Amino acid sequence: MKNITFSADERLIEKARLKAAKEKTTLNKRFREWLAGYAKQNDAGNTYNKLMEELSHVNSGGKFSRDEMNER
Repeated sequence: MKNITFSADERLIEKARLKAAKEKTTLNKRFREWLAGYAKQNDAGNTYNKLMEELSHVNSGGKFSRDEMNER
């Protein structure tokens, strides 16, 4: 694991540490979780685009009227 350094307001850091302690975790753990989610954000879009490419051969069979789609 690589160490990195950030700068932030001391009071904000202390509040975040206290909140993490109340949640029985650490600020480092919360940051790692946030970083993983942040890094994945673009992955979701890429995953969607890849899926759409893979399904591009699927033909829906044409257009349907509202009545046809609601037929039971």
